[in-house]
Amino acid sequence: MRRRATVTLHWLNAALLLFVLGDGGATAWLSVLYAGSALSMCALALGFGLMNGPGPKLEGAFRFAHPWLHRGLYVVLAWGAAALLAETVARPLPGPVVRTLLLALLAAALLHAVFHLWRHTALGDGALKRITPKSLHNIL
Repeated sequence: MRRRATVTLHWLNAALLLFVLGDGGATAWLSVLYAGSALSMCALALGFGLMNGPGPKLEGAFRFAHPWLHRGLYVVLAWGAAALLAETVARPLPGPVVRTLLLALLAAALLHAVFHLWRHTALGDGALKRITPKSLHNIL
């Protein structure tokens, strides 16, 4: 159940983030949907811990940095979602503009994706199988 929820929220967050950023100004319902999805994923990670690990083939600095980089990604995810939700209800948070936060999240997410593509292909550790629906595992 936890895996299914994490995988679903992971891909829902990715799609909704693109929609929110897509036209430069998301509608209120889309902003609330994205914020709810992102904060739900963060709550799941806080309650049950991170679902991923560095894997046995990842070594050195990457192995040490792996959990910390993922925690950082969750922080940016939560911060961006909370800021978007606050702006949607006309109570903006102090700090960076929401769009800047969400663009930073998108950049971090793209680096995250490239890293896991590298792990899956160069190390052959099945990193993509951890976060894709089981119905897609036959094509990985």
